[in-house]
Amino acid sequence: MPKLAIIQQAPVVLDRAASLREAVRWVDTAAAAGAALIVLPESFVPCYPAWIWRLRPGPDGGLTAKLHARLVDNAVSIGRGDLTPLCAAAREHQVTIVCGMTERDEDGSRGTIYNTVVVIGPDGSLLNKHRKLMPTNPERMVWGFGDGSTLNVVDTPSGRVGTLLCWESYMPLARYALYAQGVEVYIAPTYDSGDGWIGTMQHIAREGCCWVVGSGTLLNARDLPADFPCKARLYPDADEWIQDGDSVVVAPGGEIVAGPLRREAGILYADIDLDAVAAARRRIDVAGHYARPDVFRLHVNRQRQSPVSFD
Repeated sequence: MPKLAIIQQAPVVLDRAASLREAVRWVDTAAAAGAALIVLPESFVPCYPAWIWRLRPGPDGGLTAKLHARLVDNAVSIGRGDLTPLCAAAREHQVTIVCGMTERDEDGSRGTIYNTVVVIGPDGSLLNKHRKLMPTNPERMVWGFGDGSTLNVVDTPSGRVGTLLCWESYMPLARYALYAQGVEVYIAPTYDSGDGWIGTMQHIAREGCCWVVGSGTLLNARDLPADFPCKARLYPDADEWIQDGDSVVVAPGGEIVAGPLRREAGILYADIDLDAVAAARRRIDVAGHYARPDVFRLHVNRQRQSPVSFD
């Protein structure tokens, strides 16, 4: 029975290298405790751009541009090798790592960035890279759109793992794309929190008859760097919880088995019984015996979309 660990810790805000070092440090800790599947939050490297929910598009345009430039400078370029420390940690400990990040294109040469989650296998290889399909509200001024080529479920020693980021879990067809591939461990790194979000995680566990992992963002005003622009105006309360975390693990059928971990840094552990997935799907398998393909069908465009072609 594989052990899961959710790392609910703040990153080193707007610092790619330091955030990766923290990620590796927490992977080391979780692996030492026996975890085989280790999950980090949405855009952990170099941080979730929480400021977008407070800045005004017009009057705060200059500040927005300054913060965005720092975010881009510290975004992850996979082709450049930025993920090497995390891949090495997965290989050293023989664990699967799921980590959210802000990603640039392969060589970092273009300006568009993406909200991305990667699955790294125990051999250190990249099993999947999923870019968020639809950034939410002000997120659309930060991240580009992903495409259907990354809606993949992959085999790991801890089960068949699929990922959706935050409010992608409110996209029924995106969820179904994972159900149709036999997802056993549905992982949702998120900036959301609270009882409504936890209820969504429980609903997905009931609907998909799979394990559901909500990996929440934990951020306090104290976690912002001293040189964060306009820190005193945007976050005047030095002790404010900007985001509460609320990491949670839900069993097939909807029972919460770990968490929620609220306003507390730590590691949330749970044992994942994969046999529970098959047992739950005896009653309802929305992509199997409950699917009615004679009535409903889903087509997913799996082609990678790119504005550049040199054919």
